Amino acid sequence: MESLEKSRILCVDDEKNVLRSLERIFLDDDYEILTATSGEEGLRILEDHGPCQIVISDYRMPVMDGVEFLKAVYQRWPETVRIVLSGYADAGAIVAAINDGHIYKFIPKPWNDDELRVTIANGLERYTLLKRNHELMAELSRSNEHLEKMVEKRTAELELRNQALTFSQYMLDSLPVAVVGIDSVGMVVQGNRSAVELFTMVEGGLLGSDRRTTFPDEFNEAIDALEPGMVSRLAWSRNGIDYDVRMGSMRCFEQPGVIIAMIEKLP
Repeated sequence: MESLEKSRILCVDDEKNVLRSLERIFLDDDYEILTATSGEEGLRILEDHGPCQIVISDYRMPVMDGVEFLKAVYQRWPETVRIVLSGYADAGAIVAAINDGHIYKFIPKPWNDDELRVTIANGLERYTLLKRNHELMAELSRSNEHLEKMVEKRTAELELRNQALTFSQYMLDSLPVAVVGIDSVGMVVQGNRSAVELFTMVEGGLLGSDRRTTFPDEFNEAIDALEPGMVSRLAWSRNGIDYDVRMGSMRCFEQPGVIIAMIEKLP
């Protein structure tokens, strides 16, 4: 557990002898003790000196009682551990004080010094745990925000890539030329509308088929003979139509492949 540099405790009581007694209890501890004789003064001290880890308040005080004071402390400095000291033993009042002021501990007067010191030590540990929990939650929130931004950015990139692919496919389909793409293992991975219509007889469809069973022998022989950067050209006929077939090696996403363009010859 990480330790606090200097634990600050605010003691509030309208009786100065009580405040002096509380100061004496913590003489041997490395605490900074602040005192106030009213709730109003206690709030001013918190505003001037900043929040304290522990606030100890008497229950019965004039003008602003201990519960009202600690409720105000909770609203402005919720991490502060709030403790009530009182000789007033009404059970209903104790429950109301705990609920209204979000009290950590209700200690009766006269108190036991050792028990009070243990309560303060436990309260400081609670403060540290709550503070660390809030810090972790804040870090988690920032991480989630960062992750959401990354997801949004990645989604936008994928949408842009999908639009580009859709546009590319539209362009290919608009060409009056049959175009086919083949990957490094011989699978037909791309084909525009003209190519699909030209090879409608392929069982299961053109895309995903094996070029060795889809294309005629002269195609496969030319593909086998292709070298990087090389372009091959041959004449081919299908259904009484003559085609000028051009083949070239290519690389797509760092993977080798072959592109084939089948151009119908004009009469």
